[in-house]
Amino acid sequence: MIIYNGTKASFSEAVTDQGIADILNNAVYEKMHRRTGQSELESWKNSMNYMYMVLNDNMIPDDIGVAIEYNIPQTSKRVDFIISGLDEEKKENVVIVELKQWTSLKAVKGKDALVETVTGHNLRQVVHPSYQAWSYAALIKDYSDIVQDEEIELSPCAYLHNYEPEENDPLYDEQYQDYLEEAPAFTKKDIRKLREFIKKSVVYGDNGDTIYKIDQGKIRPSKSLQDAIASMVKGNNEFIMIDDQKVVYERILEVSRQCIKDKKKRVIIVKGGPGTGKTVVAVNLLAKLTNEGQFVQYTSKNSAPRSVYLKKLKGVLRKSSIDNMFKGSGSYVDAPRNAVDTILADEAHRLNEKSGLFHNLGENQIKEIIAAAKCSVFFIDEEQRVTLQDIGSITEIRRWAFEQKAEVIEEELVSQFRCNGSDGYLAWLDQVLEIRETANYDLEGIDYDIRILDTPEEVRDLIFARNKSRNKSRLLAGYCWNWISEGKNKSDVYDIQIGDFRMSWNLGNTDTWAIDEESVNEIGCIHTAQGLEFEYVGVIIGGDMIYRDGHIVTDYTKRAKTDQSIKGIKKMAKNDPEEAAETADMIIKNTYRTLMTRGMKGCYVYCTDRELSEYLKSLLE
Repeated sequence: MIIYNGTKASFSEAVTDQGIADILNNAVYEKMHRRTGQSELESWKNSMNYMYMVLNDNMIPDDIGVAIEYNIPQTSKRVDFIISGLDEEKKENVVIVELKQWTSLKAVKGKDALVETVTGHNLRQVVHPSYQAWSYAALIKDYSDIVQDEEIELSPCAYLHNYEPEENDPLYDEQYQDYLEEAPAFTKKDIRKLREFIKKSVVYGDNGDTIYKIDQGKIRPSKSLQDAIASMVKGNNEFIMIDDQKVVYERILEVSRQCIKDKKKRVIIVKGGPGTGKTVVAVNLLAKLTNEGQFVQYTSKNSAPRSVYLKKLKGVLRKSSIDNMFKGSGSYVDAPRNAVDTILADEAHRLNEKSGLFHNLGENQIKEIIAAAKCSVFFIDEEQRVTLQDIGSITEIRRWAFEQKAEVIEEELVSQFRCNGSDGYLAWLDQVLEIRETANYDLEGIDYDIRILDTPEEVRDLIFARNKSRNKSRLLAGYCWNWISEGKNKSDVYDIQIGDFRMSWNLGNTDTWAIDEESVNEIGCIHTAQGLEFEYVGVIIGGDMIYRDGHIVTDYTKRAKTDQSIKGIKKMAKNDPEEAAETADMIIKNTYRTLMTRGMKGCYVYCTDRELSEYLKSLLE
């Protein structure tokens, strides 16, 4: 869908008559049934005036195509400005321009392609404009059959028309060079440079025919994308499937193919506890179905597992088209119905009702995923719901599937390959934490290194020692210590202090803490560890879980003030104290259950509550 399309001549006339903003405003209402805010109207006026100046060159033909707010087919992504025409050899070319109103930005060290700038009246971390332009071009190139078949050339760039760079400006920082080479960034005084960039691609006009063909084309993953994702998974030992993982994988393949064949919507629910290989199955499905020509996306609420598995697939590559296959669970708010062939929703228990930074967008993420996909697959463990906002449940998925008139298929992953192949430890943990009765009162015959230690230093030293050989051991803690904002990127600012023991929470400048070389020197929380696995974990249990009068007792008031997991619990407690206590109890116990099941080979525990420590020791004896 295109909000506005025409030629350079008609675009220039609209800007000259001061009518371009009104044209765009009316088109948005007509095509998207929504009103445009005043700030967006002002942005259009500003940006379009600059693009008018850029195109005001006699060497740029009047009959080149111009499109504004081009919605990439079958996605919610919109390209700001597109120019189309023919090059010197009469070959079709498209220039993609990402427009930004920014006046300043900061480089974000340790996070690939991210910058920090003021947008929406707040300081936020967002992608570098060159990365954004490149990724949009990659998305079109990888999924547009017209671009592939007719070999249409795409030339992305970014235009920050209000930006005046300083010497050694962070916009051009070394860490962004790969993306700047693919999509150069032009600033306020670069009008002539941007003109020259455009004139290299567009020599003759096409009356917008190229843009029209792309917009009307079909979605199909390119052969290069199919080969890339297949080669990344093949031979990677981390993605080898065993036992019932392979069985469930083949069943999902069968159902997904059937959806494409008969065009009927289906929902697959895959239940599985910690370490059953839910993500392994999901990544293999992503590769296989893409290789078969389907438009497939992997989605999750937490960015940590997405970032880690994407990095594991890409290896040392800094940029890759497969970035577009990994999406946040809020990506489908405005997605057209059946836009994606198959959506693989990992960690589905973490899905939220609303999306967006302020949780004010959309209706329900489960509904939106089911609506957007011909086949949607939800990998879920209901006992890993760890925040007040988590709504992912089998009942909720069934409800929305029924509402969407989708057939429901349920599968289960049983084999435990975490915790040294034994689900006895998991059952014991559920019994101990009083999550459910399992009759597993001890760990007799279970080959798993679980230890309750007297000091946090002992836990730290054991993890340091375990981590030396393979960088696969980490320290974790319950969220009972505030995250000191001024030290969020400094490991020598100690958020967690217990007597003489001092360490920092995981730093805020990386999404791949779980596999970064220096991360053993920081302590991870539920949000950086859930959905991932290690060989050994050290877990610090804070004051939110203690042992009194023969029972495990939780206290949400001991949670850190910076913890957003139980935001809203005080209001709930005023209205219904019993419900609030039960909900908080579930969240806290599920949190520690999740942390204590991240280690495949062992878990070392320190409890700030002495009675809880002695109780756990007695069970191990």
